[in-house]
Amino acid sequence: MARRIDVTGAGGVRLAAWEFGDPPKTDPAPDQGPAETEPTPGVLLLHGLMGRASHWASTARWLSGRHRAVALDQRGHGQSEKPPRAAYTREAYVEDAEAVLEQLGLTPAVLIGHAMGALTAWQLAAKRPDLVRGLIICDMRASALGAASQREWEDWFKAWPVPFATLADVRKWFGEDDPWVERPNAARGEFYAEVMHESPDGWRPVFEPEQMLESRETWVYDAHWEELTQVQCPALVVRGLDGELGRAEAQEMVRVLPRGQYAEVADAGHLVHYDQPEAWRGAIEPFLDGLLTDLKG
Repeated sequence: MARRIDVTGAGGVRLAAWEFGDPPKTDPAPDQGPAETEPTPGVLLLHGLMGRASHWASTARWLSGRHRAVALDQRGHGQSEKPPRAAYTREAYVEDAEAVLEQLGLTPAVLIGHAMGALTAWQLAAKRPDLVRGLIICDMRASALGAASQREWEDWFKAWPVPFATLADVRKWFGEDDPWVERPNAARGEFYAEVMHESPDGWRPVFEPEQMLESRETWVYDAHWEELTQVQCPALVVRGLDGELGRAEAQEMVRVLPRGQYAEVADAGHLVHYDQPEAWRGAIEPFLDGLLTDLKG
């Protein structure tokens, strides 16, 4: 099951978080007296640009066996608020995640982030080491991407044939017809179908493309290596073999991180956790096991 929890982010923006897994059983069994329970370690999952909490459903349900797993719809995304005059800055995204950890009592938590969500995660880990006991970075570069990258994204949004007549059209365009697709990718089509909603004239994204570009503009022109050096907790850098984070850069990120580790997932692109969920779980499980061992020790 997934339970919605409303939280308040920076500047009063209303955010929707989703807790996955069955509610914890707190009642003691008959004749056993008061239950002695260990604290359940918290995990906060942060999606990438244009994503939503539901993209983490498979991972979060798996995690819920041993963790309190919460996925956040970040500002401008999913069912969270999308105020036109709100800040879509790096600071706002980081402060939102910080507020969620504190309001939900997840700390010290493991942060798991994909793409932009991974950047938010490591920036928060650098800013508030007291809130974070572990970090998983999924397919996010630390290097500056530059102005050309931002222009490519502006052109890409303009190329979307919105509104889509059906969800099948959404899946086909993003999975096959999109010029950015090198070969057919059904998982990519499904990923984008999850961020569409039906409007009177067809299917449109649940986010405003202008807000996505505004969010992206606050990080594409800068490199983010310095924050990596400030992450004190154990950190795992995961890349898809065909993703956007190259092996050399990923291994340099591991070297820069004070307690960095490396993993890669074969046959996966940028959407590692969504494209290859079982292999993704296999890549991160040893790292999470180590954190649990340290917690109990």
